[in-house]
Amino acid sequence: MLEIEVAGLRLALLAQRAACLVDERCLLVADAHIGKAASFRRLGVPVPRGTTTQTLQRLSEAIALSGARRVVFLGDLLHSAHAHAPATLQALAQWRSQHAALELLLVRGNHDNRAGDPPPALGVMAVDEPLRLGALALCHHPQPRDGAYVLAGHLHPCVVLGGRAHERLRLPCFHFGQHVGVLPAFGAFTGMHVLRPQAGERVFVVGDAAVLPLPQPTLAA
Repeated sequence: MLEIEVAGLRLALLAQRAACLVDERCLLVADAHIGKAASFRRLGVPVPRGTTTQTLQRLSEAIALSGARRVVFLGDLLHSAHAHAPATLQALAQWRSQHAALELLLVRGNHDNRAGDPPPALGVMAVDEPLRLGALALCHHPQPRDGAYVLAGHLHPCVVLGGRAHERLRLPCFHFGQHVGVLPAFGAFTGMHVLRPQAGERVFVVGDAAVLPLPQPTLAA
């Protein structure tokens, strides 16, 4: 984990693509998009299987590493109404049974509005944005809010590293501006949007096993 300060609070950035408010033991997860692959297959698009299992395994790893007692999903927990398929819900129920004492909250995002709230049996409290937590506003959409620093998702940010086209890497990242911070997409089956940071913004790139600060001069044009 890499610990930074945001709005006067200790925030640990995890290589699992989540962040933890250290003192609150609150894990923040953006854009899990559980059931996305099942949704695509329902539409006849051949995509890999097992991505829900990968996402839930990564979530368990992040919880164990951070010692979180609460998880707040920053929108797009379920990808669509097709995410309510029996196999997907069974996987979620099994994961939930392994973390029965954990408090789960969902700040609804645009995909949640279409997918609907998670089944009550999963014990996920769903609320509209913003969810205020001290100096923070926990949201899905990365838009400034008066009197708070926003932590959000939605954008699936990444950076492009390297020089020549065939040597370039696209890696997910955390991005912190003056008023808004954006977490990388958490899910195993999500796209990424290339970020072009401005002067003074902080970017932390996610590698296989570490989160590293990225000096702006090293970003590819």
